[in-house]
Amino acid sequence: MPSTPGVSVDRSGRLPSVGTPGSASARAVRVKRGAQPTHSTLTPFQRWCWRTFRARVLAKPPDPTLEENLLKAHMRIRSDEYMATVYGTTVVAGIGLSVAAVGIYLFLTLIGAGIFALLLALALPLAGTPLVFAIMPGRPAGVAKTRGRKIDRKISAAMSFVSAMSSADVNVDQIFKELARQKIYGEVAEEAAWITRDTELLGFDILTALRNGAQRSPSKRFQDFLQGVVTTATSGGQLKPYFLLKAEQFEQENKLEMLSRVETLGLLAETFVTVVVAFPLFLVIIIAIFSVIGGGGSFMIDILWVLVGLMIPMMQFGFIFFMYTLTQDMV
Repeated sequence: MPSTPGVSVDRSGRLPSVGTPGSASARAVRVKRGAQPTHSTLTPFQRWCWRTFRARVLAKPPDPTLEENLLKAHMRIRSDEYMATVYGTTVVAGIGLSVAAVGIYLFLTLIGAGIFALLLALALPLAGTPLVFAIMPGRPAGVAKTRGRKIDRKISAAMSFVSAMSSADVNVDQIFKELARQKIYGEVAEEAAWITRDTELLGFDILTALRNGAQRSPSKRFQDFLQGVVTTATSGGQLKPYFLLKAEQFEQENKLEMLSRVETLGLLAETFVTVVVAFPLFLVIIIAIFSVIGGGGSFMIDILWVLVGLMIPMMQFGFIFFMYTLTQDMV
């Protein structure tokens, strides 16, 4: 599965064959003059995983959901190869956690931790290894969702470009070809590049390429846009008014979303002042007074150190990370 317009060969080194629309015969895919077909290469670790766990993976039926997520995430690896990588990563993680558990057990035993050292040494590999095996298969879905958010972030500006090209009476296939060249639109240009690959390299007509693009896009808004293009074209409608309408719609939706995020940032700023600044300050003062006049002694001082050295920094970093993530979606 190539992530850029081009062609990849299978593991045997042969070029794939595709059927031309309306024809039962297959034809060889030809690249442009001077271009070379590229292999979807695996890393050395992935090749080791595939050699080691190939039989185990192929013994199970393929997972269509995983294949769909890999396609939407533009991860250049087959689902069976990815599951082999999951098994290999789990084995390596289990060995690493077991070694770490032995080291922690020896260290804590030397300082007299006793039963706590044994429980921690047992829990680390027994809990960490299944956690790795549970998280890894869901990674493509996470990558696809991230791509979907990036597409939604750039779709308003991209639709302005599409509507401007349509106003100049440019054909639909040329519009997406030019959109694919505009890297400023990020993942939207990547989706357009796949559509252009289907039309120019694999020989599909533009409507079939748009249908395929809608099926593999991780963004619901971009899916609706492509399906609307196909529906408008097949029903005999005019695409120029449709592009102008969608550009205006996405612009209005983008403004409303930005306004909502700004209001959320304002609420978070007020919450930060109250929860992270004012409340810990009053708590520090109260604990300090109790330690002096309440007879708490060293226990209250320890609580004060935990509050100042651990809780307040963690709260601040948590708010900073959350606000940074929110502002990244606004860029």
